[in-house]
Amino acid sequence: MSATLTTSEEAQLSQTIEMFEVITQSQPQDYQSLEILKEAYSKLGREKDVVGTSKRIAQAYMQLGQLSSAILEYETILQRFPGDADVQAALKQIESKADNLSAMPASMEPAALKTTSDQTRSIKKPNGKPAGPEVEDGRANMLKIFVESKIISAGDFDLCWTTPDISVPPTGVVEPFVQVLADKGILLSDKSLKLLSEKARVAFLPLDKYDVDLELARSFPKEICRRWCILPFDRMSKSIMVATANPFNRQAAKDLAEVTGSRVLWYLAPPSEIVANLRKAFR
Repeated sequence: MSATLTTSEEAQLSQTIEMFEVITQSQPQDYQSLEILKEAYSKLGREKDVVGTSKRIAQAYMQLGQLSSAILEYETILQRFPGDADVQAALKQIESKADNLSAMPASMEPAALKTTSDQTRSIKKPNGKPAGPEVEDGRANMLKIFVESKIISAGDFDLCWTTPDISVPPTGVVEPFVQVLADKGILLSDKSLKLLSEKARVAFLPLDKYDVDLELARSFPKEICRRWCILPFDRMSKSIMVATANPFNRQAAKDLAEVTGSRVLWYLAPPSEIVANLRKAFR
């Protein structure tokens, strides 16, 4: 509760609430951000806001078709407030919907950052021998979004796309594709990020308005963070929040999952801010 928190911790939680209220107002189905918001309210002892956020989480699950998750969220509220009429009405609505469905849809996490059993596949050299696993760095998805949608030319894409050599540790931060596009005057990073947020369904978070935890970033291998330009920037309970400028990089998600047992929550952030913080963290 708030009585056990330091002034600094309370200030950090208040900043988190302010930031994630903005995110969830613009993206009401972002249940991951709503979970962070609920936990921040809980730590500050703001019970009414905790319950209100729980209801928002359940509503997000309902809109996504994840009825079983919505039921669990509502039942959690009823354990504390068994007479909540809104929750009881919502559960009846879910029961009515469930009767009309033959099966529950699968959980919807951002497609970019799902890891699957076929994460990598073998490719072959011209002589027909395997050349090792192909890196699933999101190139195919980014090509489809930027080139097939005629945002940029194929030539500009090839000019700006870099596939890091995973066999060699990077000597510095590898600037992401959208930053290179901006540096070469092809496409502003703001436009790229807006497009990626819409396509990947990943929330945008400006790091310059956030108190980034550089010590947390340093607890992760610098090779992974530098190679894929990803920044673990905060921890909330058992979740690690990570900033990226490439939400389709499955290899980055896999590499990070191998070094942490925590749940990873991904956010889009301006590449220049990610790079600047990584350079501070890993001098």
